[in-house]
Amino acid sequence: MGKNAILTVSFGTSHADTREKTIGAIEEEFRRAYPGWEVRRAFTSRMIIRSLAGEGIQVDTVPQALEKLAAQGFTRVACQPTHVMNGEEYDLFCREAAPFQTRFERFGIGTPLLTELEDYHRLIQAIDVEVPGLGGEDALVLMGHGSSHFANAAYGTLDYAFKDSGHRNIFVGTVEGYPDLEAIRRRMQEFRPRTVWLMPLMVVAGDHAVNDMAGPEEDSWQSVLTADGWQVRSVLQGLGELPAVRRIYLDHLARVTERLQ
Repeated sequence: MGKNAILTVSFGTSHADTREKTIGAIEEEFRRAYPGWEVRRAFTSRMIIRSLAGEGIQVDTVPQALEKLAAQGFTRVACQPTHVMNGEEYDLFCREAAPFQTRFERFGIGTPLLTELEDYHRLIQAIDVEVPGLGGEDALVLMGHGSSHFANAAYGTLDYAFKDSGHRNIFVGTVEGYPDLEAIRRRMQEFRPRTVWLMPLMVVAGDHAVNDMAGPEEDSWQSVLTADGWQVRSVLQGLGELPAVRRIYLDHLARVTERLQ
């Protein structure tokens, strides 16, 4: 009987607290669902890998992790990313994994959180469950990373899907793409909420959430919106902490393992 492995591929984070609450929780979900499979970890961010190495924490790149699995005799490998969208980091992961397809008897790659239309609706339902106290006079702003990659359109799609499902008080913005903070500020003037809640639309509540979203600097989202006159509160909780989001990743993994039977 062959050896089976699941390689969980994440961008990564240097923040230890959120790392295990999010990436670690997703990996643990995989372990419970697949008790006969070895679950391994890889990051796509070389900068984070180097930063962690300086702290004595070793995390493999995708090629390193797959090389180890091949050398250790694993025959069936399912790779599941924790990326939010099919963007640059997912493309990088796929390129780095491609040469290893012939190194295993069976090999498969899963998809990011927001891939099919159903994923958008499931994420909206997850936010509904996790922010039950959000009143109709409040606004929830979800801060994504953003990108120049064409997949950045996922953020606009999600924002539209929120509105189309009746959530006129939930807005999606990005740090490095569109919709940006200026677009959010214009919408706040139109909606005029009682309280603005900020929450990261990222798997981990790492540097962007701690600094760009909720930091004390005058250009953070919380500072800018507060200066605009709104009452602003930040929720430092990554998407990986939400059970309903982890189930989406688990279902994406299940599609991969089914193909490997």
